[in-house]
Amino acid sequence: MRFLELLPLVFVMIAGPQILSAVFLATSENWRRNSAAFVGGAALSVPLVVTLAYVFGVGATGQGAPNEALSAVVVVLLLLAMVHTYRTRAEAEPPRWMGKLETATPRFSFRLGFLLIGFFPTDLLTSVAVGSYLAAHDAPLTHAVPFVALTLLALALPSLVLAAFGERAETFLPTARDWMNANSWLVNELVLGFFVVMSLNNLLG
Repeated sequence: MRFLELLPLVFVMIAGPQILSAVFLATSENWRRNSAAFVGGAALSVPLVVTLAYVFGVGATGQGAPNEALSAVVVVLLLLAMVHTYRTRAEAEPPRWMGKLETATPRFSFRLGFLLIGFFPTDLLTSVAVGSYLAAHDAPLTHAVPFVALTLLALALPSLVLAAFGERAETFLPTARDWMNANSWLVNELVLGFFVVMSLNNLLG
C-alpha cells in the first residue's frame, strides 16, 4: 500500500532541530502546555502542505513533464550540502531561537511547531514529496494520514516519555538533548544522505 512507502520519511521530518526542539520543550518550565502547543502547530501546517501539494499534483498529472533533469540537479545540490555541512561541523551553532525553548510560552511553541515542522526546508520538501507522490500514483489523500500521525507521535514522544517515566526521564532527556545539540551536524548529514538516496532512486528508477 502507498502509505507504507511514505513512513520512512517520518525520520526526515523529525531529524535535526525538530526533535531537538521537542526535547527542549519537554524539559521546559511549562512542558505539558508547550509540548502540546508545539505538536498542535505541526498538526496544522503539515497536513496543509501535504494537501496543497496533492491538489497541485493532481492538476499536473498527465502533462508528462520529465523530471530526470530536476532529480539530477537535486542530487548534486544535496551532495554539495553534505560537503558543506561536514566542512563547517566545528563551526556549527544552534539557532538563536533554541536558547528560548527552556523558558518558552505555549504561544511561542505553537508558532514554532507550525513554522519549523511545516516550512523548514527539509520538512517542506518532504511534505511536498508526500502529496506529490500520492497524486502521481492516483492514491487517495487519506493515505497521507499515517505519515502525518506518526510524525506528530514522534514529536510528542519526549513529553510522553516524561509523563510515563517521571524522574528517570528527567535525567535522561537533558542528556539526550545535550548529545543531539553537540552532534546536530551528524543528524543533518543523515537527513541529507536519506534525500540523496531518494533522489537517486527517482532518477534511476
